[in-house]
Amino acid sequence: MSAARTPALRIETPEGVVFSLRLASPVLRALAWAVDGLVLAAAATAIERGARVFAMLGTDWATALQVFLYFMASMAYAMAFEWYWRGQTLGKRLFGLRVVDAQGLRLRPAQVVLRNLLRAIDFLPAAYLVGVTACLVSRKGQRLGDLAANTVVLREAKLLEPDVEQIAPVKYNSLAAFPHLAARLRSRVDPEAVRIAVTALAMRDGYEPPARVELFGELAGYFRGLVSFPEAAVEGLTDEQYVRSAVRAIYGK
Repeated sequence: MSAARTPALRIETPEGVVFSLRLASPVLRALAWAVDGLVLAAAATAIERGARVFAMLGTDWATALQVFLYFMASMAYAMAFEWYWRGQTLGKRLFGLRVVDAQGLRLRPAQVVLRNLLRAIDFLPAAYLVGVTACLVSRKGQRLGDLAANTVVLREAKLLEPDVEQIAPVKYNSLAAFPHLAARLRSRVDPEAVRIAVTALAMRDGYEPPARVELFGELAGYFRGLVSFPEAAVEGLTDEQYVRSAVRAIYGK
């Protein structure tokens, strides 16, 4: 008998902070897949028309080419979008879903490739029967591709506005002088990362000094990797101050 399905993924950081992230339901995943299926159906139509050119070589050749091109297109679509949009396809973005590492680590290219290659097995014998069955019996709602790649699909939480003035006073607002870069940061940031940063700032006095330095170092590294602000704006800022400035910029303060 399988373990009871959990509605949330709990991640504990090395600093002892526990975050609970909502797992996507099979219904939402199916709806997201339906949207992606429409995109791939349009691609299949285009491929079918293109394959007709090779019909002169024989029907079998044309059919084989069509199947091969569709397989490659479907794999390329999912892999490219999930990597570029950090775990989202068009369908997932529409329904607020995101693929993440099951331990809360950054999604790696190998994971994106593996989970999508195994999609062909999850689809068997038709209509994702194997994948749906795996999702229903898996504790974290993982299909075979997710189990192999150690990934899960989350339902993104809405970005609720905290008391920014309390956790990031205006004196740390050094990035707001560059509104175009702040807007770019808002468009690229993961809402879960913002939630972690806000929680870390609110609980900063409860961490041991080494853990606090390590936590804010990782958060600052994440935000710096999304957008590069001019040196004059970040010179002299500690990692914690940089995170405060990034939070203010994200909330447009």
